[in-house]
Amino acid sequence: MLETKLNSMTILSELQEKLDYVSAYRENRLKCAQVILENPYLFTELISICFSPEDKNNHKACWILEFVSYEELLWLQPHLDFFCSNLKILKDESSIRPIAKVMQLLVKSHYKKDENSIHLSEENLQECIEASFDWLINDVKVATKAYSIRTLYILGNHYDWIHPELKMIIDKDFGDHSAAYKAVAKEVLKKIK
Repeated sequence: MLETKLNSMTILSELQEKLDYVSAYRENRLKCAQVILENPYLFTELISICFSPEDKNNHKACWILEFVSYEELLWLQPHLDFFCSNLKILKDESSIRPIAKVMQLLVKSHYKKDENSIHLSEENLQECIEASFDWLINDVKVATKAYSIRTLYILGNHYDWIHPELKMIIDKDFGDHSAAYKAVAKEVLKKIK
């Protein structure tokens, strides 16, 4: 028991040590993601740090999770209940943006329905819908809103009430946003009509 606890602490300190040296540079984030991909035993701890807003490396863990998810999205399957139920605890923009992208990847995969697809429960899907709408209507940066719009568009193909709500929000907020937001909004509005 003590040995397991010590090993767990070693894993945490090993991962924390790696995260301490991560910077916003893409190459730097990719390098750390590669460490996780080569050492899958670090993945559970990475997820835990992603949803520990008090952890100084929280946002860095989220950056790394995004990059790992591009390669090994299925690693998230056993963690989906934890991931989806904790979306609402994220408050820092640097953490929310990569998690919004991961959520978009998860939802896309869920509806692909092949042997390599993620399976989200109905509760997981509802939590993704709620988080996406929250991020869309709250004061977060454009990238997060863009991921939320795209995620809600996908979900709206399966929940008939989402597209009308999404359209209403986009129409209401359209004039207040940047060119990047408007580009995504136009793209999705064309698909909805």
